[in-house]
Amino acid sequence: MPSPIKLISTDFDGTLFAEFESPPIPRQLLDLIARLQSDGAKWIINTGREMSSLMETLARAGILLEPDYLVLVEREIHLHRNSQYVPLEDWNAECTRTHADLFALLEPALPRVIESIKQRFHASIYEDAYSPLCLIARDNEQMDAIHNYLNEFCLSIPNLTVVRNDVYARFSHQAFNKGSALGEIARRLGIASREVLAVGDHLNDLPMLSPQYANFLAAPANAVPCVKEAVLKAGGYISPRPHGHGVADAIKYYLAAERR
Repeated sequence: MPSPIKLISTDFDGTLFAEFESPPIPRQLLDLIARLQSDGAKWIINTGREMSSLMETLARAGILLEPDYLVLVEREIHLHRNSQYVPLEDWNAECTRTHADLFALLEPALPRVIESIKQRFHASIYEDAYSPLCLIARDNEQMDAIHNYLNEFCLSIPNLTVVRNDVYARFSHQAFNKGSALGEIARRLGIASREVLAVGDHLNDLPMLSPQYANFLAAPANAVPCVKEAVLKAGGYISPRPHGHGVADAIKYYLAAERR
């Protein structure tokens, strides 16, 4: 029987990959994904990491299985071609232009926001190529408070949103996220949402953990409560196992359910 899963979108840290485990990506999971790829399915690593960080981590872990697509910094798309990852230029160019326009609107208010965070919260503040404001909070309690403050501030700037994973956060445009990038890849491949599996564990995964983009939704046991709640509400599956073991469990669950 042909597999019902034609496109697999997996978050990386905490979902696919657990650095403290050996191996950090379970062999069983890699075998499952390789089998699906051999049947024609495409695999996306959908992550908040940049290219160099992701490639270095995969190489250090000895992961030889290659994703068909990468979604980097939750918004840029790269496809595997001739042993390298090349940017999806029209999508990425539009993403860059849209963010430049948004951050230009944000610029006058940014000093006030930064000063307020310095005075009220405990966090490291910096900027990078993807956001004029990036944060690493002291702990999740501090980031919860900062997140609430920034969400309130975002109401004053059209299309501005906060992308958060654990104690890390940055600004982004609402139109570009893990979900919209997944949807764009599926559209270009001609794959319907009913044939897509998405698995994630944290807040920045919520946009792709939606029936709009994937029929088969899942989260590992270590997922944060609001992610589990969203997956269950959409009729998805919560694995009793953590990290990559949970992803393997979810794939087997959906394949078995289809056979039944």
